[in-house]
Amino acid sequence: MDAFMFTLLLTFIIALGGRDQMIIAQFSDELERTTGLLLVGMACAAASAAAMAYAGWTIAAMLPTRAANMLVAIALAFAGLELFWRVKLKPMKEPTRSYVAIGVVIFLRQFGDAARFVVFAFAAQAVYPVLTIAGGALGGMAAIALGWAVGKNTLDRYPLFLGRLFFGGCLLVAALFLGLNARFAVM
Repeated sequence: MDAFMFTLLLTFIIALGGRDQMIIAQFSDELERTTGLLLVGMACAAASAAAMAYAGWTIAAMLPTRAANMLVAIALAFAGLELFWRVKLKPMKEPTRSYVAIGVVIFLRQFGDAARFVVFAFAAQAVYPVLTIAGGALGGMAAIALGWAVGKNTLDRYPLFLGRLFFGGCLLVAALFLGLNARFAVM
């Protein structure tokens, strides 16, 4: 249950102000909050969390314990570094109404974002990766739903980038300690 809760909370918090949330918020403003857009965004969040959790669990199962711990540290470091990049979206000139195109863009953007790296890391250490998949999917879906509900104009009013910087620093410190523990652990 701990893996579920930690993954749920971290995925939601780290996804605030992320590229996928901002893209959904931008489309939500332009397309007047259609239900299809929400369903596409939520499906992409669930699918990307499942894919990253499965990848983390599968790769960690092939590695010795210390190497798996180092894998978790590297995934958290990548997540922390990704949080330091500003999210810059171009204004839409002509909004597309193709949910398939929107879904592909959202899905591909989520594979390189910090929230999915956290899902990958937690799945690599989880006893039951299904809980990590559920937590990551629900956290990502909640962030997508929030972006869809409030829109980009409202999200731009809040200093979400400062929160991303804070959590990026926290993830880098956690990665450092996990990496040092994996490197210098006596077994």
